[in-house]
Amino acid sequence: MLHDILNSRKPEQSAASVISLGQVWVDIMMGVGELPQPGGFAVADSVTPSVGGSFRVLQAAARSGSPAKHAGIVGTGLWSSVIRDEFEANGIQHIGGDRLDKDSGFRLVLNDGSHKTFIATYGAEAQGDERTFDAIEPEAGDVVHISGNTLMDHSAAGIEGFLHRAGANPEQRPYTIVLNPTNSLHLVSDHLIEDTVLCRPTWSCNRQEANTLAERLGIPPTDDAELTIGGGFDDAMTTLCDALGTTLRAPLVLRAGARGAWVRVPGSEVIHLEGFPVKSTHTRSAGSCHTGVMCAMLAQGWSLFDAVRIANAAASIAISNNKAGVPDCPPVEDAIALIKQHEGDTDTSAQA
Repeated sequence: MLHDILNSRKPEQSAASVISLGQVWVDIMMGVGELPQPGGFAVADSVTPSVGGSFRVLQAAARSGSPAKHAGIVGTGLWSSVIRDEFEANGIQHIGGDRLDKDSGFRLVLNDGSHKTFIATYGAEAQGDERTFDAIEPEAGDVVHISGNTLMDHSAAGIEGFLHRAGANPEQRPYTIVLNPTNSLHLVSDHLIEDTVLCRPTWSCNRQEANTLAERLGIPPTDDAELTIGGGFDDAMTTLCDALGTTLRAPLVLRAGARGAWVRVPGSEVIHLEGFPVKSTHTRSAGSCHTGVMCAMLAQGWSLFDAVRIANAAASIAISNNKAGVPDCPPVEDAIALIKQHEGDTDTSAQA
């Protein structure tokens, strides 16, 4: 119940920060009727620029009441200025490196209504090295967010160095590491996959990311024929979460949009935390909002299960309140209010 959730937090941890080692770039989404053939021509009926990458994780954390800090690299130029302006507007502190000789990158996203096609130009955000995160010293209670995008370029060496300093025993770390991989995990080296697994962070994945990670770790794939809503979906997600969580030996959050999330911590069974029904009107994932809110709640002393439940509510609202198809994370008070409303509706139904 909401009362139990509110009483489970640890106020003394509320000043802890969410620090992202992820990359930030600019997304330019163009709506097209269909993708042009090679050498062809297409007219976009809509163009939506937005700051992407780990920005939305940090934006969600800031809106949830936690100090949000970006430890990645930001360049100098047109796109970098857009990023810095958004940082300032959202109360995000940049504590990472600056490149004076290179602009930050951008992604062109072509959306034909059925699929999204990405064309990326990498910039300063991808130009890290083994020393990129040497100055990052998380304090007690902080939550360090790592995005899978940072595992695939020069910045991966810096992530590897940070993971080595963090050690393999999460109980001996005064801070929490949250890692959300990408669908491109097949591009990450075996050595770095091993390092991330040995570090035992808290993992936050959607089903596709979880299946990709499971494949890299030699876990038998889930039969997609079973993954139909109401037709074995819940059982299949539970099985995937249990198998992957057991192999990782670390907390795992397996997200599934309006269906909520499946959560497993070492030594315990998988728990399904219901989501909140919402009409799908968005063209981008609400996963960053979910991850950012969860990180903020962990930094504020909530349990993982409570943090995920609040993140479920926030992601649902973000989808409903999307801006040009991009989910817009709400203040955490709105997520709490949705949980309270949902509990009230449940209590009323039970009494009827």
